[in-house]
Amino acid sequence: MRITFLGTGTSQGVPIIACDCEVCRSKDEKDKRLRSSIMLEDGDDTFVIDTGPDFRQQMLRENVKNLTAIIYTHEHKDHLGGMDDVRAFNFILKKDINLYATQQVQEAIKNDFHYAFADYKYPGVPLVNLVTIDSKPFVINSTKFIPIEVVHHKLPVLGFRIKDFAYITDANYISEKEKQKLKGVKTLVLNALRRKEHISHFTLEEAIDLMNEINPEKGYLTHISHQLGTHADVSKELPSFVELGYDGLRIEA
Repeated sequence: MRITFLGTGTSQGVPIIACDCEVCRSKDEKDKRLRSSIMLEDGDDTFVIDTGPDFRQQMLRENVKNLTAIIYTHEHKDHLGGMDDVRAFNFILKKDINLYATQQVQEAIKNDFHYAFADYKYPGVPLVNLVTIDSKPFVINSTKFIPIEVVHHKLPVLGFRIKDFAYITDANYISEKEKQKLKGVKTLVLNALRRKEHISHFTLEEAIDLMNEINPEKGYLTHISHQLGTHADVSKELPSFVELGYDGLRIEA
């Protein structure tokens, strides 16, 4: 299974306009961070987890021709704001796109993109099917997804385990029960917003502590704010089995 990091950044942390921080001034391509999302390619299937506002740019950059389904972690705009651009896949693939989401996330999607669910649709609107998921494992074609319930301050968020790979973003708490779902995982992607304590995200230190506790063979950090620092500087501080993710990174899991 191939994993592509579509985006490793976040809307949190610094102004987008007229920012002159070290990360914004960096010429290292690994410091150019779009909103967090990943793509999984498993056999003939292509899955995307979350469609942030940069979804279209990410799909164009990676030259994505196929899209089996989209799976959502939660309803914040930086994770679903780009859903409208599935219309390009409707046109190319001549089919509706299935969106897998909890009932709560579906309500946000229907509110934000109400025109896609109207009785009389304007020509060219996104054509999607909402598929309800919860904490129970589900299978899309032959790929099994195991939801991992995490907490983003007070908001429920889903991470996912697929085979020996797990992806968790926008979390600052995981119960002991849910950690059991990560037992034996070989590759773990985890959010690490910044160094300073945050109300709803793991800090760098907290993420590394959790990496050490879960003890995967390989760990990657994502959902990185500019406050964390440049890729080169942060990489010097990480344990040998942990890397800072970057947009466009491809791994096999």
